[in-house]
Amino acid sequence: MATINPDEFRQAMRKWTTGVTIVTAQSRGIKHGMTVSSFTSVSLAPATVSISLEQNTRTHGLIHEAGSFGITFLSSEQQPISERFAGQIDDWKDRFEGLETWVMETGAPFLFGGLAYLDCRVQSMLPFGSNTLIIGEVVAARMGEEHNPLLYFNRTYRRLQE
Repeated sequence: MATINPDEFRQAMRKWTTGVTIVTAQSRGIKHGMTVSSFTSVSLAPATVSISLEQNTRTHGLIHEAGSFGITFLSSEQQPISERFAGQIDDWKDRFEGLETWVMETGAPFLFGGLAYLDCRVQSMLPFGSNTLIIGEVVAARMGEEHNPLLYFNRTYRRLQE
């Protein structure tokens, strides 16, 4: 059975428009996060979501240690934060420097200014290829600012047209 070339798959996936989130975790006093567009809801009852992270990232390791993670849905005003957490600041440096954070139930840090926030406990971590599909039960949710979402399409940030 033939498999698709990774570059062909990557090019096809660039045509899928997504919202932009920051996934965060905290363990041993270390907090870290990364920009993630591979996020989806799985179930309403119980409230469950999934994310997919590369296994070699610092965020993946902290989620594994903490058994929990936070998701901040970014607004269109938060593109610089998305860029910061997408690697503008190295994976082993403090991406939270100069940013205010807060916590809900699990201790995962959240960034002010988001559209919504989900606090999640890990239910399952399923390794697949170089990534892990992480299933999390939402233990707390909070609504944020009333702005338009930050979107990502074809390697470019976009905004809703009204």
